[in-house]
Amino acid sequence: MKTLSVIKKDMEFNKGLAALIEALKNIAVAQYRMLEQKIKTFEKFQHIVEGFFDFIDFSQGSHPFLSSQDRPQLVVAVTSDSGLLGGLNMQVVSAAADELEQHQGTMVVIGERGKMYAREFSVPFVGFPGIQDEERLSQALQMRDYLMKRIVGGEFGDLKVVYPRPVSFTVQRVETVTFLPFRHAPAQGQSLGRGVKDILLESSLDDCIGYLVTLWVGQRLSEIFGLSRLAEFAARYVHLEESLHKLKEMDTSTRLQYFRVRHEVIDRNMRELFSARLLYTH
Repeated sequence: MKTLSVIKKDMEFNKGLAALIEALKNIAVAQYRMLEQKIKTFEKFQHIVEGFFDFIDFSQGSHPFLSSQDRPQLVVAVTSDSGLLGGLNMQVVSAAADELEQHQGTMVVIGERGKMYAREFSVPFVGFPGIQDEERLSQALQMRDYLMKRIVGGEFGDLKVVYPRPVSFTVQRVETVTFLPFRHAPAQGQSLGRGVKDILLESSLDDCIGYLVTLWVGQRLSEIFGLSRLAEFAARYVHLEESLHKLKEMDTSTRLQYFRVRHEVIDRNMRELFSARLLYTH
C-alpha cells in the first residue's frame, strides 16, 4: 500500500498535469479560431475558375485528366507531424489503404504520423513533410505539380485525396475526394458546354482543360490542407478533453485513497495511544 507522502505527491502531479492539459486545450482552441478565419480566402477564386468549366464541352477532350484508362491510382493521405489526435491519423491512412485494396496504386502520405501507419499497412507510399500553416499554399502547389506530372506522364490515372474534415469543433470526419478523372457538374440552370461554339480558343481544348484543371486542383489542395489543419487542432482539443476527464477520475480515486489511508493511520495511532494509556494505568 502506498504511503501518505507518495499519494500526496501523486495528487500534486495530477494537479500540475491538469493545469498543463488546460493550457494545451486553450492553445488548440486559439489555433483553430485563427486558422478558421484564414482558409476562406480563395472561395472567390474557386468560383471564378469553376465558372470557366461551364463553357467547356469535356466530351470533346482527350486530356489524361479526363480518363484513367485503367492505370494505377494515386491516393493522397493527409496526416500530421504531431500526436495527440486520438487516432485521427490512423483513420486517414486506413481509409487510403482501403482505396488501394479496391484499385491498385500508390499512396502519397503527407505527415510523419501517416508514414508510420503506412509502414504498418505494408503499402507502397511516397512520403512528404506535414503541413505548415505559413507554407500551406506553397506546399499545396508543390504537391499539385508532383501529382499532375505523374498523371500526365501516364504513370497513374485516378487521383483521390483522403483527409480529416472538421464537421464541427468537436466532430471530425475522414473524407475521400476524387479529383481525377475530372468531372464537372454545370451550375444550376446551365447546360454543359453552353456557348462553346461561340468561344474562340487560342489554345487547343486539351490545353485549356489541362490548365484550368491544374488551377482547380491547386486551389482544392490548399483548401483541403487548411481543413486538415483545422481538424488536427479540433481533434487535439477533443483528445485533451478526454484525457483531462480521465485524469480527473484518477485524481478522485487518488484522493479517496489518500483519505482512506489517512483515516487508517489516525485510527492506528489512536489505538496505540489507548493501548499505551491502559498499559500505564495498570
